[in-house]
Amino acid sequence: MTFQFEIIDRDAATRARTGIIRTARGNVETPAFLPVGTRGAVKGMAPWELEDIGFKMLLSNTYHLYLRPGAELIHEAGGLHAFMNWPHPILTDSGGFQVFSLSKTLKVEEEGVFFRSVYDGSEHLLTPEKAVSIQESLASDIAMILDHCTAYPASREEVEASVATTLRWAKISVRKKKPGEQALFGIVQGGGYPDLRVRSAEETVAMDFPGYGIGGLSVGEPRELMLECLESQTAVLPESKPRHLLGIGDPEGLLQAIALGVDLFDCVMPTRMARNGVAFTREGKVNLRHARYRSDLLPLEGDCACPACKNFSRAYLRHLHKGNEMLGHRLLTWHNLSFMRQLILDCRAAIGAGRMVELIQEWKGWDTLHSG
Repeated sequence: MTFQFEIIDRDAATRARTGIIRTARGNVETPAFLPVGTRGAVKGMAPWELEDIGFKMLLSNTYHLYLRPGAELIHEAGGLHAFMNWPHPILTDSGGFQVFSLSKTLKVEEEGVFFRSVYDGSEHLLTPEKAVSIQESLASDIAMILDHCTAYPASREEVEASVATTLRWAKISVRKKKPGEQALFGIVQGGGYPDLRVRSAEETVAMDFPGYGIGGLSVGEPRELMLECLESQTAVLPESKPRHLLGIGDPEGLLQAIALGVDLFDCVMPTRMARNGVAFTREGKVNLRHARYRSDLLPLEGDCACPACKNFSRAYLRHLHKGNEMLGHRLLTWHNLSFMRQLILDCRAAIGAGRMVELIQEWKGWDTLHSG
């Protein structure tokens, strides 16, 4: 089965839409949040537990899997799905963001980027051809082209060069891609410059990818600028193709992006915050490191059906976290992922009912709230 995307419903007051991505390994309803399984596993969660929550697609990291255990071994094991025992669709990124963010020393050349491994310091050259080849060995359902990332803030000249490099690498990636079921997404860049965002989108769309990743946002820029850049880019990206905003995971930002026409999201925030003792609730974040929760016998969230909320109190979860108990990390991760899943379900319902604007207002200021 070839990759397909169908729009099901639209919100009249925004660009938000619901849809279905169809792949050989199953369908994914959109909008969708993808838990991040960086090294082929979502930290603290078994694949069947993620299924129980309701997730149908994960994201894994090409950079880390290429370095350890290696694409060759994963290919020998039958591909990433068999290796990690996940039967549903997987999206792999290109590894470009990690190369640029994790490498203390790197050198960008026309053919690719030289970098040193975060594991053993060995030197590697990642080219657009190699990024495609690695992801074909992993056999993910959606792969991403290698893109050139800039930090924020960056000068206009730096971002112009980044856009030009990403476009050049995109053309090479298209030529390298073998026929098959794997869908190769283009990635649009442009930093904090809306006009460069438009240029990047227009020239990438001309290559006719089956979908598009939106990179280089939510990297420290003001939220207003992020939304301006996102709005300028989604206005250019084709309606008939899915859009994936890389690396945003706070509820308010996610809903604002959905209202601008984004379909897919991934972020480590829910799982990373859980490992730091922070739970997401409708009333704000619950930071279990605070002493106020030491004798709080209420559940994290009364109407949540996850194992953490059904079986344990905030006081017990705080006790587990303070003792660095593995069970505490697992339960908070389970809760935060369940929270994100329910948020997405609420969003789909709001789009169908034509009340996306109201839903955004309900979540306005969430990041500043503190429960309890």
